Amino acid sequence: MTNIIGELKKNGQSIWYDNIERKLLEDGTLAGMVERGEIRGITSNPSIFNNAISNSSDYDQEIESLTKEGLSREDVYEQLAVRDIQRAADMFLPLYQETNGGDGYVSLEVSPFMAHETEKTIQDAKKLWKMVNRPNLMIKIPATIEGLPAITEVIAAGINVNVTLIFSITRYQAVMDAYLTGLEKRIREGKEIGGIASVASFFISRIDAKVDNQLTDLLPKASDIEQKIINNLFGKAALASGKLAFDAYEEIFGEEASRFTALVKSGANKQRALWASTSTKNPQYPDTMYVDELIGPDTVNTVPPKTLVAFFDHGTVERSIDRQVDEARLAFENLAKVGIDMEQVAEDLEFEGVKSFADAFTSLLDSLQARMQDFQS
Repeated sequence: MTNIIGELKKNGQSIWYDNIERKLLEDGTLAGMVERGEIRGITSNPSIFNNAISNSSDYDQEIESLTKEGLSREDVYEQLAVRDIQRAADMFLPLYQETNGGDGYVSLEVSPFMAHETEKTIQDAKKLWKMVNRPNLMIKIPATIEGLPAITEVIAAGINVNVTLIFSITRYQAVMDAYLTGLEKRIREGKEIGGIASVASFFISRIDAKVDNQLTDLLPKASDIEQKIINNLFGKAALASGKLAFDAYEEIFGEEASRFTALVKSGANKQRALWASTSTKNPQYPDTMYVDELIGPDTVNTVPPKTLVAFFDHGTVERSIDRQVDEARLAFENLAKVGIDMEQVAEDLEFEGVKSFADAFTSLLDSLQARMQDFQS
């Protein structure tokens, strides 16, 4: 494991942990992972908090106390989440300081109910930033059309942002633009930009899950030639997306990127590419493929528990992110040839992602409501 951690560092990639729950914070598990250098940040989302709070009794004492204060279920959730995030942020603070803000971040998402409301997203981001009050917090904002101007405004306000639910190269380019626009606005206002950090979370495995299903549907009516093309495309769309996304990243943040270079003089940081949804959905695929094949400089991979264990056990560490980029472009060309519109795939996945987080948040609030009623009786 020590060798894997060292090799990852040499290759410029940080592993973050896509999980948070009270037990991890209290039993020393998370602190141990941080101390051993296994993880360099943490991400959360409504589904993770729903699983943590709804499926354990770890929060009951706090829920009871907050219920007696007369708080709403939304306020109770915020208090629970903020306290977990604060504790995690404190554990990562030494790493954040050692790396001068390079790593050690903990992410907390705005309400998924606001995914299509720009102003409410901005307000929620500012509120959560103030509530958590930690320099190594990142506020997660979805990369919806309405989320893009929110990203700009929140960055301009000096708040670290983790942009989530990115599924297409086109939207990723818009996200990078929103980040740079926020920095430029802040400079015009005469404010510092050196301490602002951001990552852009490109969701990987969900792309294969969606595209593979479409490929399966196409096979029965395909010609022999088309069947050969289709059969060669299974399990290719997600990694191709990641590799092409990194190619787009280098165009914006590379050495010859004039717009970003101008901002570097004022202390700007690169908005790193973050690979999310990196557990394999298809059991026939190698369980570490979405980690092994996306390793490269200035990148983050936020890894769920089972995938992290698998990666430390038998993962492969070598620079792979810019390997077979031409093959990635060819995969996209062939996907179009057989009738798969990757922009439509991304649009569908964004809709499903927003809905999934909103559903998880609704489930969490309902679970909290039931427990709060128990404590009131």
